[in-house]
Amino acid sequence: MDPPNAEAAQTFAAQWLDAWNRHDIEAILSHYADEIVFLSPLAQQRVGNGQVIGIEALRDYWSIGLAQQPQLRFELDRVLTGYGVVTICYRNHRGQSVAETFEFQESGKVKRAYACYS
Repeated sequence: MDPPNAEAAQTFAAQWLDAWNRHDIEAILSHYADEIVFLSPLAQQRVGNGQVIGIEALRDYWSIGLAQQPQLRFELDRVLTGYGVVTICYRNHRGQSVAETFEFQESGKVKRAYACYS
């Protein structure tokens, strides 16, 4: 995959946020490779490991999170681009600042993602 440009990054962010705000787990997961590695301090708290590895494990992890937080909603702050990565900065339904960085594989799917919270 070529490094994402600003337009491609904005499109990715809009689609990603829309999927989350609709609570559509399949649309959310459509952005990720089967071998995804997701790193998050919330995963550390919820499952005892800061890494969620593989699309099925991620489906289980986020399905539980969506069920537990029916009010969940994200509001875009800004989108940053890097070489082969996109960072989406947003606020969640609790007003918390969040930054998620997505590293892409050649196919355009996310192979590694990092969630950081204020």
